[in-house]
Amino acid sequence: MKLHEYQAKDILGKSGITVPNGQLVTTADQATKTTQIINGPPWVVKAQIHAGGRGKGGGIRLVQYPYEVVTATESLLGNKLVTPQTGPDGITVNQVLIEEGVEIDREYYLGMVVDRSTACPTMIFSPAGGMEIEQAAISSSDLILKEYIDPTAGWMIHNARNLIYSLDPPVPVAAVRSLMAVMGSVYKIFMTLDCSLVEINPLALTKDRKLYALDAKINIDDNALYRQKELLLLEDTREKDPLELMADKYHLNYIRLEGNIGVMVNGAGLAMATMDMIKMAGAKPANFLDVGGGASEDMITKGVEIIIKDRRVKAIMINIFGGILRCDVLARGVVAAARKTGIRVPLIVRMEGTNVEEGRAILKDSKLKFFVAKDLVEAAALVAKQVA
Repeated sequence: MKLHEYQAKDILGKSGITVPNGQLVTTADQATKTTQIINGPPWVVKAQIHAGGRGKGGGIRLVQYPYEVVTATESLLGNKLVTPQTGPDGITVNQVLIEEGVEIDREYYLGMVVDRSTACPTMIFSPAGGMEIEQAAISSSDLILKEYIDPTAGWMIHNARNLIYSLDPPVPVAAVRSLMAVMGSVYKIFMTLDCSLVEINPLALTKDRKLYALDAKINIDDNALYRQKELLLLEDTREKDPLELMADKYHLNYIRLEGNIGVMVNGAGLAMATMDMIKMAGAKPANFLDVGGGASEDMITKGVEIIIKDRRVKAIMINIFGGILRCDVLARGVVAAARKTGIRVPLIVRMEGTNVEEGRAILKDSKLKFFVAKDLVEAAALVAKQVA
């Protein structure tokens, strides 16, 4: 689950990390009042959406006069913002953060993730703050410093020293203690809130050697939300795909992609393999819906209905390995969905495992038109042929 910048900054602020004074507004009238509360000029007007690259899309504006704050707010609110990460349709801006400007001397990047190669919480520190850190990692990997943390020992003072004293040019002495404190707070937030990402970029150092988190991202591991119920209240469902919300209601996992083939699977690994095979066959998935290992007949029916609601879908491929989810249960769910909705596109079914013969018989006896593939390769080829 993604948090908005203003929500992330609220968490950082409560943890002792300095953030610029700011106010969230949803109307132009509120923006007018905000210029009387927040110190300026300059002011920074920032669209609050769940996507990066806002500056490139015009979603972050530095302004000098109160009327410019209002004008910038009006031009953002209610309109679509297109950034390199939103896709061409953009995302509607429902709220804007107005902040005081900060005089920047240096910019750092500070982030925390789980490193897949070491399976360790890892802090990333770089002098390439304010840049696209992914590009910096490719073009100037020497600028990316990493510290792998033993979770049984926790964050130690030498972890901070390893990062800070490896930097070239060095961190000013007057800022070292503050930077160590910020690093310790970021680690604590990451661990206690079950985060998959904590990122401050840029972490700005002013000329008077104060550190400010000028921008922040916090993502929470969805699998841990059951024990982060207060954070769950912060979820902004306005930015979620309506079909994803519908899938959540039925405990299904739905991911929107860019192609024109609807995909139903049971299990994330099978989803990856299925999408790879579809692409190798020359087509592209429009989405994938994971019904999980123990889906009921009703969940299968709802899953097919959700896939069909995506008007981009020109064919559907169902790839199920029957374990706990039996193939006869799958088949009955698919038949029920087909009869209920009148599937308008070709549907290719590939299934193996528990009760597979019963499942195939149910599909055959339904008198409905299905393509039943003998294996994944044939299924991918069949579905690609339908949309060619």
